[in-house]
Amino acid sequence: MTADRAEVGRRLAYFRSIARPRMTQRQLADRAGVALGTVRKIERGERAASGRMLEALADALGIDVPRLLGDVTSSCVVRDALPAISDALAVYDIPADGPVRPLSRLADDVRRCTAWRLAAQYKRITHTAPDLLPELARALHRADGADAERVAALLVSAYRSADAVAYKYGARDLSARLVELMRWVAARCDDPLVAATVAYVRTEVFFAARAHGAGLAALHTAIDLVPAPNVPAVTAVRGALHMRAAVVAARASDATAAGGHLAEAERLARRTPEGLYGGTAFGPDSVRVHQVAVAVALGGDHVGRALAVARAWNPPVDMPAERRSGFYIELARAQLWAGKPDDAFASLAAARRIAPLHTREHPWVRHDAATLRRLKRGAAPAVTAFAEWCHAAS
Repeated sequence: MTADRAEVGRRLAYFRSIARPRMTQRQLADRAGVALGTVRKIERGERAASGRMLEALADALGIDVPRLLGDVTSSCVVRDALPAISDALAVYDIPADGPVRPLSRLADDVRRCTAWRLAAQYKRITHTAPDLLPELARALHRADGADAERVAALLVSAYRSADAVAYKYGARDLSARLVELMRWVAARCDDPLVAATVAYVRTEVFFAARAHGAGLAALHTAIDLVPAPNVPAVTAVRGALHMRAAVVAARASDATAAGGHLAEAERLARRTPEGLYGGTAFGPDSVRVHQVAVAVALGGDHVGRALAVARAWNPPVDMPAERRSGFYIELARAQLWAGKPDDAFASLAAARRIAPLHTREHPWVRHDAATLRRLKRGAAPAVTAFAEWCHAAS
């Protein structure tokens, strides 16, 4: 595919500037294995980058090529790969014979998949999951004792990464199947934190079915089973469940329950530094993101709270891309409802810059982009282009 050289250059410079630790042009060139002058010319828009060079630069930055291109034609590639993930689940309990690598190498692959999930790099997950899932199933079938529990925890994480792709791309049946397999494997892993993680993810099933009452009840049960929050990992898992419960209660229009769960999440976050715990981000910043999500879910007079949070705070650049883009998607909805269409479009554009695959596939983005297109009535070419990019209804 082709892309405007100047746009690619701007995006390359942007992602280099927000890399952690921040990269100089020379460091990027060294890591990507290209000449420093080449990086400089690409960033200035003076040179087009070949497909292979884009892959090298994207890998050096830890992002997908579509993020440099500002386009996500790879969405079709991801969707086309979903049947391979489904096929990989067929022998979950009676895995076929085959090789199994050392546990340390399997763990490395699972960690990479988790990082890709958090960064909304779904294409990379679809490349790895069809082979990784059966291999982990074989490893679980052969393991015993402590190794079996460790493999079970790895398989739960791998299923979660595959589920993120299925759920984001609307494959609800595949997503529900993956969630049930997570529950099946978690039962073989005597770790309440793994079970809590599965309960957190299972909420997707209730969201899809709009069964918010049942979802809230399931989360209450999960919270009761989490040990007392005496170390950061346990505190974070418990806090994440309260964040999730706050959103479910808000979607059920129960402002009192939503406020109670959000307050408990805030209390636990004060004791927990922002970070990743069991594959889920939790801490003060994550709670602020959920404050916006709860306000938007409640709607009406609550929308002002979402705007107030955004006036005083922006998600940090080191927050997982999926969550950070989600913040701007939620904020755009609040801004649109508040009669601020220009601000709403700016938020949608920010979400796209952060995580294009996540943004393009989000149903709210398509709905809100279509609304903005109608409001602008063709007077804003950028809005029209965005609506066409995410396949918003005319």
